[in-house]
Amino acid sequence: MQETLFFESDGLRLHGTLHLPQTPNPPFVIGVHGMLSDGDSPKQQDLARQCNRLGLAYFRFDHRGCGKSDGVFAEVTTFEGRCRDLAAAMDMLGQRPDLGCSAGLFGSSLGGAVVLHAAGETDFDAVVTLAAPIRFSAIHIPGDYQTDPDLAGLRKEQLEYDVTENLEKVHHLLVCHGDADPVVPYENAVQIHHAAGEPKKLLCLAGGDHPLSQPEHQQTFMENTLEWFSCHLAAKTG
Repeated sequence: MQETLFFESDGLRLHGTLHLPQTPNPPFVIGVHGMLSDGDSPKQQDLARQCNRLGLAYFRFDHRGCGKSDGVFAEVTTFEGRCRDLAAAMDMLGQRPDLGCSAGLFGSSLGGAVVLHAAGETDFDAVVTLAAPIRFSAIHIPGDYQTDPDLAGLRKEQLEYDVTENLEKVHHLLVCHGDADPVVPYENAVQIHHAAGEPKKLLCLAGGDHPLSQPEHQQTFMENTLEWFSCHLAAKTG
Protein backbone atom coordinates (compact mmCIF):
# COMPACT_ATOMS: atom_id res chain seq x y z
CA MET A 1 0.00 0.00 0.00
CA GLN A 2 1.24 3.51 -0.84
CA GLU A 3 0.21 6.60 1.08
CA THR A 4 1.00 10.17 0.00
CA LEU A 5 2.09 12.29 2.96
CA PHE A 6 2.79 15.99 3.42
CA PHE A 7 4.79 17.44 6.27
CA GLU A 8 6.40 20.77 7.14
CA SER A 9 10.05 21.79 7.45
CA ASP A 10 11.00 25.42 8.11
CA GLY A 11 7.55 26.48 6.92
CA LEU A 12 7.85 24.60 3.62
CA ARG A 13 5.37 21.87 2.66
CA LEU A 14 7.28 18.72 1.73
CA HIS A 15 5.92 15.76 -0.21
CA GLY A 16 6.58 12.09 0.45
CA THR A 17 5.32 8.57 -0.19
CA LEU A 18 5.06 5.89 2.48
CA HIS A 19 5.15 2.28 1.27
CA LEU A 20 3.55 -0.06 3.80
CA PRO A 21 3.85 -3.85 3.77
CA GLN A 22 1.15 -6.15 5.08
CA THR A 23 3.23 -6.75 8.21
CA PRO A 24 1.65 -5.05 11.25
CA ASN A 25 3.74 -2.32 12.93
CA PRO A 26 6.72 -2.84 10.64
CA PRO A 27 10.19 -1.36 11.07
CA PHE A 28 10.73 1.45 8.60
CA VAL A 29 13.46 2.92 6.40
CA ILE A 30 13.69 6.55 5.34
CA GLY A 31 15.28 7.16 1.94
CA VAL A 32 17.18 10.39 1.26
CA HIS A 33 17.90 11.39 -2.34
CA GLY A 34 20.93 13.10 -3.87
CA MET A 35 21.52 16.77 -4.67
CA LEU A 36 19.80 16.95 -8.07
CA SER A 37 17.39 14.03 -7.62
CA ASP A 38 14.07 13.54 -5.82
CA GLY A 39 12.09 10.85 -4.03
CA ASP A 40 10.73 9.41 -7.28
CA SER A 41 14.13 8.18 -8.49
CA PRO A 42 14.17 4.57 -9.77
CA LYS A 43 16.59 3.58 -7.01
CA GLN A 44 14.24 4.87 -4.30
CA GLN A 45 11.19 3.21 -5.84
CA ASP A 46 12.99 -0.11 -6.26
CA LEU A 47 14.22 -0.02 -2.67
CA ALA A 48 10.68 0.68 -1.48
CA ARG A 49 9.32 -2.36 -3.32
CA GLN A 50 12.08 -4.64 -2.11
CA CYS A 51 11.84 -3.45 1.50
CA ASN A 52 8.09 -4.09 1.47
CA ARG A 53 8.81 -7.62 0.28
CA LEU A 54 10.90 -8.07 3.44
CA GLY A 55 8.14 -6.72 5.66
CA LEU A 56 9.73 -3.29 6.04
CA ALA A 57 7.99 0.04 5.47
CA TYR A 58 9.82 2.59 3.30
CA PHE A 59 9.38 6.36 3.18
CA ARG A 60 10.79 8.37 0.27
CA PHE A 61 10.39 12.13 0.09
CA ASP A 62 11.34 15.22 -1.87
CA HIS A 63 13.67 17.66 -0.15
CA ARG A 64 12.76 21.37 -0.19
CA GLY A 65 13.01 22.75 -3.71
CA CYS A 66 12.85 19.28 -5.26
CA GLY A 67 10.11 17.20 -6.87
CA LYS A 68 6.67 18.05 -5.51
CA SER A 69 7.93 19.88 -2.40
CA ASP A 70 7.78 23.63 -1.86
CA GLY A 71 10.65 25.98 -2.56
CA VAL A 72 12.91 27.16 -5.39
CA PHE A 73 15.92 24.83 -5.53
CA ALA A 74 18.69 27.45 -5.70
CA GLU A 75 17.09 29.59 -3.00
CA VAL A 76 16.23 26.97 -0.35
CA THR A 77 18.84 24.23 -0.84
CA THR A 78 21.37 24.05 2.01
CA PHE A 79 22.99 21.11 3.77
CA GLU A 80 21.56 22.20 7.10
CA GLY A 81 18.12 22.59 5.53
CA ARG A 82 18.22 19.09 4.14
CA CYS A 83 19.20 17.78 7.57
CA ARG A 84 16.17 19.55 9.03
CA ASP A 85 13.97 18.05 6.29
CA LEU A 86 15.08 14.57 7.34
CA ALA A 87 14.53 15.38 11.01
CA ALA A 88 10.99 16.56 10.22
CA ALA A 89 10.30 13.32 8.33
CA MET A 90 11.61 11.30 11.28
CA ASP A 91 9.40 13.20 13.72
CA MET A 92 6.32 12.65 11.55
CA LEU A 93 6.89 8.92 11.12
CA GLY A 94 7.72 8.49 14.81
CA GLN A 95 4.20 9.63 15.70
CA ARG A 96 2.47 7.02 13.55
CA PRO A 97 0.95 4.15 15.57
CA ASP A 98 1.05 1.81 12.57
CA LEU A 99 4.87 1.80 12.41
CA GLY A 100 7.30 -0.01 14.67
CA CYS A 101 10.07 1.56 16.73
CA SER A 102 12.97 0.11 14.76
CA ALA A 103 14.19 2.53 12.08
CA GLY A 104 16.82 2.65 9.35
CA LEU A 105 18.21 5.20 6.91
CA PHE A 106 19.35 5.08 3.30
CA GLY A 107 21.09 7.98 1.58
CA SER A 108 22.53 8.34 -1.91
CA SER A 109 25.32 10.81 -2.80
CA LEU A 110 24.64 14.08 -0.91
CA GLY A 111 21.74 12.25 0.72
CA GLY A 112 24.31 9.85 2.16
CA ALA A 113 26.05 12.77 3.88
CA VAL A 114 22.69 13.96 5.27
CA VAL A 115 22.04 10.45 6.58
CA LEU A 116 25.48 10.27 8.22
CA HIS A 117 24.85 13.58 9.97
CA ALA A 118 21.49 12.33 11.25
CA ALA A 119 22.91 8.98 12.38
CA GLY A 120 25.57 10.82 14.36
CA GLU A 121 22.87 12.73 16.21
CA THR A 122 20.28 9.98 16.73
CA ASP A 123 20.59 6.20 17.12
CA PHE A 124 19.34 4.14 14.17
CA ASP A 125 19.25 0.36 13.90
CA ALA A 126 20.63 0.26 10.34
CA VAL A 127 22.23 2.85 8.06
CA VAL A 128 23.20 2.45 4.39
CA THR A 129 25.00 5.03 2.24
CA LEU A 130 25.80 4.96 -1.46
CA ALA A 131 28.55 7.18 -2.92
CA ALA A 132 28.40 9.55 0.04
CA PRO A 133 30.82 12.52 0.11
CA ILE A 134 32.41 13.11 3.51
CA ARG A 135 32.53 16.86 2.83
CA PHE A 136 31.25 19.14 0.08
CA SER A 137 34.75 19.89 -1.24
CA ALA A 138 35.10 16.17 -2.06
CA ILE A 139 32.40 16.39 -4.76
CA HIS A 140 33.74 16.74 -8.32
CA ILE A 141 30.86 18.20 -10.32
CA PRO A 142 31.13 17.08 -13.99
CA GLY A 143 31.55 19.76 -16.63
CA ASP A 144 28.12 19.19 -18.16
CA TYR A 145 26.54 20.14 -14.82
CA GLN A 146 28.07 23.61 -14.99
CA THR A 147 25.30 24.77 -17.33
CA ASP A 148 22.54 23.41 -15.08
CA PRO A 149 20.39 26.44 -14.07
CA ASP A 150 19.83 25.04 -10.57
CA LEU A 151 23.53 24.60 -9.88
CA ALA A 152 24.38 27.95 -11.42
CA GLY A 153 22.18 29.68 -8.85
CA LEU A 154 23.70 27.92 -5.83
CA ARG A 155 26.31 29.64 -3.70
CA LYS A 156 29.16 27.46 -2.45
CA GLU A 157 28.49 28.26 1.19
CA GLN A 158 24.95 26.83 0.91
CA LEU A 159 26.30 23.30 0.76
CA GLU A 160 29.53 23.46 2.72
CA TYR A 161 29.67 20.76 5.40
CA ASP A 162 31.92 18.11 6.91
CA VAL A 163 30.48 15.04 8.66
CA THR A 164 33.83 13.79 9.98
CA GLU A 165 33.11 14.62 13.62
CA ASN A 166 29.80 12.74 13.53
CA LEU A 167 31.18 9.48 12.18
CA GLU A 168 32.48 7.92 15.39
CA LYS A 169 28.89 7.97 16.69
CA VAL A 170 27.49 6.24 13.58
CA HIS A 171 27.02 2.47 13.90
CA HIS A 172 25.33 -0.41 12.07
CA LEU A 173 26.63 1.21 8.89
CA LEU A 174 26.95 -0.27 5.40
CA VAL A 175 29.06 1.93 3.13
CA CYS A 176 28.58 1.24 -0.62
CA HIS A 177 30.71 2.92 -3.28
CA GLY A 178 31.99 2.32 -6.80
CA ASP A 179 35.78 2.56 -6.99
CA ALA A 180 35.62 4.28 -10.41
CA ASP A 181 33.29 7.06 -9.24
CA PRO A 182 34.48 10.34 -10.85
CA VAL A 183 32.01 12.54 -8.93
CA VAL A 184 32.64 11.35 -5.37
CA PRO A 185 35.98 9.49 -5.24
CA TYR A 186 36.08 6.09 -3.55
CA GLU A 187 38.46 7.42 -0.88
CA ASN A 188 35.41 9.00 0.75
CA ALA A 189 34.00 5.54 1.46
CA VAL A 190 37.30 4.38 2.96
CA GLN A 191 37.42 7.40 5.27
CA ILE A 192 33.79 7.01 6.32
CA HIS A 193 34.16 3.31 7.04
CA HIS A 194 37.40 3.81 8.97
CA ALA A 195 35.94 6.50 11.23
CA ALA A 196 32.53 4.91 11.93
CA GLY A 197 31.71 2.73 14.90
CA GLU A 198 30.96 -0.99 14.87
CA PRO A 199 29.24 -2.87 13.40
CA LYS A 200 30.12 -1.64 9.93
CA LYS A 201 30.86 -2.94 6.45
CA LEU A 202 32.48 -1.48 3.34
CA LEU A 203 31.16 -2.68 -0.03
CA CYS A 204 33.49 -1.80 -2.91
CA LEU A 205 31.80 -2.06 -6.31
CA ALA A 206 34.75 -2.71 -8.62
CA GLY A 207 34.55 -0.44 -11.67
CA GLY A 208 31.34 1.16 -10.43
CA ASP A 209 30.55 4.77 -11.38
CA HIS A 210 28.54 7.35 -9.43
CA PRO A 211 24.98 6.37 -10.50
CA LEU A 212 25.82 2.63 -10.65
CA SER A 213 24.91 2.52 -14.32
CA GLN A 214 25.91 -1.14 -14.74
CA PRO A 215 23.14 -3.66 -13.90
CA GLU A 216 25.55 -5.98 -12.06
CA HIS A 217 26.56 -3.15 -9.73
CA GLN A 218 22.93 -2.25 -9.10
CA GLN A 219 22.16 -5.87 -8.25
CA THR A 220 25.11 -6.23 -5.88
CA PHE A 221 24.21 -2.97 -4.16
CA MET A 222 20.56 -4.01 -3.78
CA GLU A 223 21.38 -7.49 -2.47
CA ASN A 224 23.78 -6.15 0.15
CA THR A 225 21.47 -3.33 1.20
CA LEU A 226 18.50 -5.64 1.67
CA GLU A 227 20.63 -8.12 3.59
CA TRP A 228 21.83 -5.31 5.89
CA PHE A 229 18.32 -4.04 6.56
CA SER A 230 16.98 -7.57 6.94
CA CYS A 231 19.66 -8.45 9.47
CA HIS A 232 19.32 -5.33 11.61
CA LEU A 233 15.66 -4.37 11.14
CA ALA A 234 13.51 -7.28 9.98
CA ALA A 235 14.42 -9.43 12.96
CA LYS A 236 12.73 -6.83 15.17
CA THR A 237 9.39 -6.96 13.36
CA GLY A 238 6.53 -7.22 15.84
